[in-house]
Amino acid sequence: MDFTDQRLSYEKGVLDQQSVPTSPFELLGTWMTEAIEQKVQEPYAMSLATCGADLKPSVRIVLLREITETGVVFYTNYDSAKGQDISENPNAEVLFFWHELERQIRISGRIAKIDADKSAAYFQKRPHDSQVGAWVSEPQSGEVADREVMEQKFAQLQNRYPSDSPVPTPTFWGGYEITAEQIEFWQGRASRMHDRIVYTQDDDSQSAESWTTKRLLP
Repeated sequence: MDFTDQRLSYEKGVLDQQSVPTSPFELLGTWMTEAIEQKVQEPYAMSLATCGADLKPSVRIVLLREITETGVVFYTNYDSAKGQDISENPNAEVLFFWHELERQIRISGRIAKIDADKSAAYFQKRPHDSQVGAWVSEPQSGEVADREVMEQKFAQLQNRYPSDSPVPTPTFWGGYEITAEQIEFWQGRASRMHDRIVYTQDDDSQSAESWTTKRLLP
């Protein structure tokens, strides 16, 4: 299949370095709010790129669950392939792409587990069947003979934890936070003259004043 003749002209917005806020998290929050208001489907879905000791990069979609003062939080199985990568190499990057707004955001930094109590509090907010499903993935990314095996385990767990009973938080499941070191905002423009503004942290204070901006060539 040949896609060399398939292209769009991006003409929906501009990004001016002189008018962006001092803190990248303020702009991140603004863009996320606009994506929600424009009814972008799952605007909090982000591509997470990791690389373990084997130096082979891996990427997959995870869901943003919190924007903190220092980074972004998502939840997953600690024993998954991504969890193994993170244990071997704490450097990671996430990417948001919102086609409807012709925007991208890249956030790179160091990743670490969040507090276990916070993970447990979020786990208990999930739908009951999603809590049960988390126990099926032990370990996530592990090989399974067929789908019937998964469904049988799910049914067994539903019997053990009926809908009116609590599901314990797995010790192998919880949150990670990427503490941002660099955040790039990309706004599509006509003729591939895209706007790219990157925030870079100058020190470890995480204050708004600790970030500098520069424009990148498209």
